[in-house]
Amino acid sequence: MRTGAELAQAAVENNRGLAEELVERARRDGLQLVGENGLLAGLVKLVLEGALEAEMAEHLGYEKGEPAAAGPVNHRNGVGRKTVLSQVGPVTIDVPRDRAGTFEPQIVPKHARRVDGFSETIVSLYAKGLTTGEIQAHLAEVYDVDVSRDLVSRATSQVAQEMAAWRTRPLDRVYAVLLIDCIYIKIRDGAVANKPVYIAVGINLDGDRDVLGMWVGTGGEGAKQWMTWLTELRNRGVADVLIACCDGLKGLPDSVQQVWPQAEVQLCVVHLVRTSLRYAAKQHWAVIARDLREVYTAKTADEAEQRFTRFEDDWGERYPAVVDTWRRNWEHVIVFMRFPAPIRRVVYTTNMIESLNSRFRQATRRRGHFPDDDAALKVLYLVIRNPIKNRANVTGRTPAWKQAINSLAGYYGDRVTQN
Repeated sequence: MRTGAELAQAAVENNRGLAEELVERARRDGLQLVGENGLLAGLVKLVLEGALEAEMAEHLGYEKGEPAAAGPVNHRNGVGRKTVLSQVGPVTIDVPRDRAGTFEPQIVPKHARRVDGFSETIVSLYAKGLTTGEIQAHLAEVYDVDVSRDLVSRATSQVAQEMAAWRTRPLDRVYAVLLIDCIYIKIRDGAVANKPVYIAVGINLDGDRDVLGMWVGTGGEGAKQWMTWLTELRNRGVADVLIACCDGLKGLPDSVQQVWPQAEVQLCVVHLVRTSLRYAAKQHWAVIARDLREVYTAKTADEAEQRFTRFEDDWGERYPAVVDTWRRNWEHVIVFMRFPAPIRRVVYTTNMIESLNSRFRQATRRRGHFPDDDAALKVLYLVIRNPIKNRANVTGRTPAWKQAINSLAGYYGDRVTQN
């Protein structure tokens, strides 16, 4: 059986002459493009009715106008009229009926009041951060369609079900790299407050990057909360993580190693530099950042230690908090220095997530705040689900991965090669 799209295409081809006539008439009469009486609504009506007739012909086994086969067979029984919402506005169509009542159209299913694509338009606007009221106004202005808040809510509520399935989907057994970062979003919890949303991105052994999970925190997360979230990932199939790269979040490094005892935890160096600069006068930022770069680009841990000693001599007296920040985290700063350059490029920073965070902020900024945690997560999920074309995205294949995975196999042996 042909799909609805194939039937619609056939209807366009069969009615091309009528479509051209309709376009010419619209040009002559100065008709508007969208709205109930617009040109595009007429074309959509033409295509939908043609596709429905093609579906009915396939269902009955004979074309409209042809004699039905002899005997007690099913045949046409007039039409029923209904109005559906489309991406060009409301369209009134004639739906063919059969005497036996067994016809189940694909392109405009029974009881459907929206054509496929209209709900996607609503969801796309929601993903861009528009509120329900703004979506209503947009549809009224652009498509001349007056939709209810209930319809918008129903269209977006389907996303919640999809997101629930996404958040519980099975994951790969081994991830070469697990990156964890945080973004703050205004959410109402009694009062409106900035709440952290934690994002975990994994790079599997094929170099594929994917968002593995998202969780809304309270701002006071510790080891117990991290254990709950990381155990969730393990229960979904993640048996081993080679390297975890994170932002020094309280309790996270210890929790990672309890859930995956063999994992090595690397602090995001870029975030650590940013944290350090908070303790220094702005006039010294460029020099301090340059000197710290000399430390974390060292070829070996011993060389990094020597360079940091020089840094301490130069800046320790003026900015002891900067030195203390690095000393307290030194164990997790130099993890990536054990690895060859191909691995270092992948794990020394969580900046891979920055492009995603930028899109998160763009989608959430115009909303002001969200009524609850689920509403916020729903918008973030839509950002993940709908990658921007022609733009680097957090999901996809990691650049130069073949070189990195060969280095990982040489370093981790069976943990890589036997999976």
